[in-house]
Amino acid sequence: MEYDYHEAMKLANQLCFPLYAAARNVINLYTPWLRPLGLTYTQYIVFLVLWEKDGITVTEICEKLMLDNGTLSPLLKKMEQAGYVERRRCRGDDRVVEITLTEEGRAMQEKAKEIPAKVASCIDLPPEKAKSLYSLLYELLDRQSERKNR
Repeated sequence: MEYDYHEAMKLANQLCFPLYAAARNVINLYTPWLRPLGLTYTQYIVFLVLWEKDGITVTEICEKLMLDNGTLSPLLKKMEQAGYVERRRCRGDDRVVEITLTEEGRAMQEKAKEIPAKVASCIDLPPEKAKSLYSLLYELLDRQSERKNR
């Protein structure tokens, strides 16, 4: 059987499109709650990482968020200028930068604590389907990561 390029090139047959559209839609759900806090979605997920484990390196944050240093560094500079984090070079290796929350950064967690529940209430999926989607997405990410590291 011959490969049908015409069929393959239809938007409806692209896995990337529903992933892209769903990601944009879900990220946009955060805006009404992040805007009053003066945060972007990317700043919010950096906070999530730091609230879980404070005092980690830029490299560790990049790995957890699957972002590159060029994307994360300007964001961390803005967060530092806003008074949320401090960036310090490690004593043993000047190339390594450690990020720690300030008091203001820690206080932001209290201000943002209801965001996950508010966003979850806007996602119209039964809990078992949401769990299944979560598992499938992480399986996809893990397989892509393994493939990249081969």
